[in-house]
Amino acid sequence: MASVNDQYLEARVMSASPVELVRMLFGAAAQAVREARRHLAGGDIRARSQEISRATAILMELQTALDTSRGGELAVRLGGLYDYMERRLLEANQQQADTPLAEVLELVSTLAQGWNAVPAETAEPQAAAAPAPEPEPQPHPAAKPAMPAYAMRGGHGGGFMAAYAGASQNWSG
Repeated sequence: MASVNDQYLEARVMSASPVELVRMLFGAAAQAVREARRHLAGGDIRARSQEISRATAILMELQTALDTSRGGELAVRLGGLYDYMERRLLEANQQQADTPLAEVLELVSTLAQGWNAVPAETAEPQAAAAPAPEPEPQPHPAAKPAMPAYAMRGGHGGGFMAAYAGASQNWSG
């Protein structure tokens, strides 16, 4: 039997618009990176590695959701940025270093700010292709494009649930 938290999460995901799903993923990714930094500082290798794995899974889900046929160059650039962040997370885990984690947290936070500027009622996947205002502060140099929304493939797949649920264990937002 599913727990109350699992049932709530499933209901929240199934009723969310594509924009809300992306917001949830960015919030969970940021939380996972913050937790990884906390565990790194505390010397808890296993917990740090688990949180880095969660953040990586979320970035992979975001990358999978990109639709380059509708999102064009922006989707391609976002895919490159997600790949870059995944590599930095791997470096952080291998080197037990905080600097790559701090950089990924900054990038994820900047992207989240951009998505927070997109109206919550944007429910149609086509509407997700419309540009959003550029966030303040300016994005990290690795995030070359301004933060417009990108086209997403339809559906609320199990990949989202797996990525989000794994990262939301300690996320209260």
